[in-house]
Amino acid sequence: MSCGKPHETDCSDVLDQVYTYLDGELDEHNRAKIRVHLEECAPCLAEYGLEEAVKRLIAKHCGCDPVPADLRAKVLARINQVRAELSE
Repeated sequence: MSCGKPHETDCSDVLDQVYTYLDGELDEHNRAKIRVHLEECAPCLAEYGLEEAVKRLIAKHCGCDPVPADLRAKVLARINQVRAELSE
């Protein structure tokens, strides 16, 4: 996924870190890099918006129950697999 314009941070790097960004788990330098990229790249911003909506939906319906680490890893692995298949 790309808007066709060169960016300091590659689209694939941004999308790989979108959940970490949403969770506020990046240091300020990396948050700034992602934020700048999202401001410049409409396709990545759209993907970010989708991921943000999914995260909100899950939070709304799953309450405050912590997500088991193995489930989170499986979901993220599946997302990466589908993303790779779509980019082929």
